[in-house]
Amino acid sequence: MSDKPAIDYRRIMRDGLWDNNMVFAQMLALCPLLAVTGTATNGLGLGLASLVVLVISNMVVALFRGIITPEVRIAVFVLLIAAIVTLVDMMMNAWLHELHKVLGLFIPLIVTNCAVLGRAESFASRQPVRAALADGFAMGIGFIIALVALGATREIIGAGTLFANASLLLGESFHFMELTIIPNYRGFLLMALPPGGFLMMGFLLAGKRILDARRQRRAEMVSSDAEAASA
Repeated sequence: MSDKPAIDYRRIMRDGLWDNNMVFAQMLALCPLLAVTGTATNGLGLGLASLVVLVISNMVVALFRGIITPEVRIAVFVLLIAAIVTLVDMMMNAWLHELHKVLGLFIPLIVTNCAVLGRAESFASRQPVRAALADGFAMGIGFIIALVALGATREIIGAGTLFANASLLLGESFHFMELTIIPNYRGFLLMALPPGGFLMMGFLLAGKRILDARRQRRAEMVSSDAEAASA
């Protein structure tokens, strides 16, 4: 029988989506997060590109973890991530050209995203391929949630719309996503500017802290009630 502990995939998903979210918990990737989230569409586009990079890089690192020596692992990880990002950048330029023009330099800058390299070093290089894929997917979805949440709140308050120009940037099949939340809205320019990004980011972080505190108190109450019942 193997002495290796069983991999808790539910825990991996919970960490990526909420408990260890790369933005709301680890405070990583804030530069592209604040720069491109003027609309939910831009956030979704960058999030999907980052998801692809995270999943593929985790998979490749896990596949070759046995032959990558510790002395050169960081350099190898960076080269692998750079190659994957280059391919994603070229594919977006070919098939999602309008979105590629909007996101611009922030797609190649995924190479410098500490979260991508961090997951390759701390998780994928020490786990089997299936667990590494799950971690990359969970972290990528968590990043998409953060990007879309920030972009959506800024867009609604700033322009009264949601997923504006989705059909132009992502294709005609995404036209159904374009919504007008506040008709005849004159807009709030601050939300489209960098200070608006910082303000909304602060509110979202505060909201997560409040929800975490409430969940912890509820868990403590349930635990104390169980102890009292068993006494």
